Amino acid sequence: MDFKKLSDQYRDELLNNVLPFWLQNSQDKEFGGYFTCLDREGKVFDTDKFIWLQGREVWMFSMLYNKVEKRQEWLDCAVQGGEFLKKYGHDGNYNWYFSLDRSGRPLVEPYNIFSYTFATMAFGQLSLATGNQEYADIARKTFDIILSKVDNPKGKWNKLHPDTRNLKNFALPMILCNLAMEIEHILGKDYLERAMNTCIHEVMDVFYRPELGGIIVENVDINGNLVDCFEGRQITPGHAIEAMWFIMDLGKRLHRPELIEKAKNTTFTMLEYGWDKEHGGIFYFLDRNSFPPQQLEWDQKLWWVHIESLISLLKGYQLTGDKQCLDWFEKVHDYTWAHFRDAEYPEWYGYLNRRGEVLLPLKGGKWKGCFHVPRGLFQCWKILETISLQTFPGLLNIAETQFKSIY
Repeated sequence: MDFKKLSDQYRDELLNNVLPFWLQNSQDKEFGGYFTCLDREGKVFDTDKFIWLQGREVWMFSMLYNKVEKRQEWLDCAVQGGEFLKKYGHDGNYNWYFSLDRSGRPLVEPYNIFSYTFATMAFGQLSLATGNQEYADIARKTFDIILSKVDNPKGKWNKLHPDTRNLKNFALPMILCNLAMEIEHILGKDYLERAMNTCIHEVMDVFYRPELGGIIVENVDINGNLVDCFEGRQITPGHAIEAMWFIMDLGKRLHRPELIEKAKNTTFTMLEYGWDKEHGGIFYFLDRNSFPPQQLEWDQKLWWVHIESLISLLKGYQLTGDKQCLDWFEKVHDYTWAHFRDAEYPEWYGYLNRRGEVLLPLKGGKWKGCFHVPRGLFQCWKILETISLQTFPGLLNIAETQFKSIY
């Protein structure tokens, strides 16, 4: 495998195809913020603004400015989005709405916790890019609200009847694994390590189920028990695989090679479980008892699922040297580039049917924005670049694991 050539492929796609698409088409020069509902060619087909996607785009261009190159157009894009969010995105107390109209008037109340998480990520990175303490304060205040809502993320907008079937969902502890590291400069080392260990416990001890062959479930009851209902049987392979590269990052940060090894092996387990052996690609939703899933879109193939899998597989190889990661990477890479990349227009498709045919030609919408494709291209580019310079990928962690097993 030519790691240098692959690294160049991911870098060029990011810098020369995907980022120019969003810079040119998504910025609302009149009202501020971003359009995310963009058709195949980049034309706006709806002007509503979804807070979690606004936050993701602020984060993306701030992160690229911080980690790739000090391009003024990237910083300007991030700042104008951040200012729009600061002014219109919340109720005055950092309760972040789900959506706004084009001018910034609220449309949907702050029921969705991911409006909060991506606002935190956005202002955390933007504070690093600008040195603006106000942005850091917004990130910290919002993070504190997230922690206060962990047991009931939707708060008064929770439509479920209390105390009959209290479930907790995998998505929040999963995203907190990543969010804690994103705002390390705001939280401080001691607080961060406590938050990390709590998130690791939730993901790898509560939602990871060895009695089910090492798969990760999407919902458990409040005591961490399996539940036999639609939600309790739900498996979301993409969520689980994405979480595994978050866990690998935490394992590296905390010097825990055994955690990296477990996350890498769980990635394999979830890929085997979720791979469509008839048509290729990874299923969106499955039922752990092989019953019909409640989601009608269960067999669709989604962009983010495959891109997140590429990241996990490359991190797994980089940190452990396991060649099985490369076997799976090649398989997922080939499927992803053949089916999701648009050969005629910039950016990638998001939604395929089970056979791998384009289901919706949009490049952005209510759920797809400037995030998974560019973040995935960036992550893969940088990991591949690092691997190409390494003589023995994973040697450090392998040595640490062997040392601990002996002593």
